[in-house]
Amino acid sequence: MCQHSPACPTSDAVDHDAARVLTTHPEQGWSLLCNGVVVFEDTGEILPDGSAVAPHRPVPRPRCGRHESLRVHAA
Repeated sequence: MCQHSPACPTSDAVDHDAARVLTTHPEQGWSLLCNGVVVFEDTGEILPDGSAVAPHRPVPRPRCGRHESLRVHAA
């Protein structure tokens, strides 16, 4: 169990990836969180029950007015 104050989110909480890092191995691309979740640099996760969470990187969106297909051309 987490000994931090305030306590870290549990592994089944929506914000479970906000738990403190216990150990990190950047050369291998992963970190172990206080709640037992292993997070990978590609944003994938392994939960303590052994289930996997697929990478969930945000999709970059073009800035307004910067992408040709989004520009409005005067007729």
